[in-house]
Amino acid sequence: YNSRIMDKKKALAALASLAQGTRLDVFRLLVTAGPAGLPAGEIAAELSVPPNTLSFHLTHLKAAGLIRCRRAGRQAFYSANYDRAQALLGYLTENCCKRCG
Repeated sequence: YNSRIMDKKKALAALASLAQGTRLDVFRLLVTAGPAGLPAGEIAAELSVPPNTLSFHLTHLKAAGLIRCRRAGRQAFYSANYDRAQALLGYLTENCCKRCG
């Protein structure tokens, strides 16, 4: 299985997950944070989102495969899944410019 290959079902799940303001903000923040990611508390503080609300949105992004979670002691660190994001972009643009030319 190539993690960069995306099918229509996965693309729809990812797009649906990003089609909500807070989740889009979380994803964009994690993309800029880099591979190390950010602890959940820092994400909540940065975006002024209550922890229980953030947890709900993180669950959606994880289910869509757009973010990853790792534990370090009692803290959960979240990071963007760059492979999945690139796969989504590839899926959306795979036929780009076929008719342009």
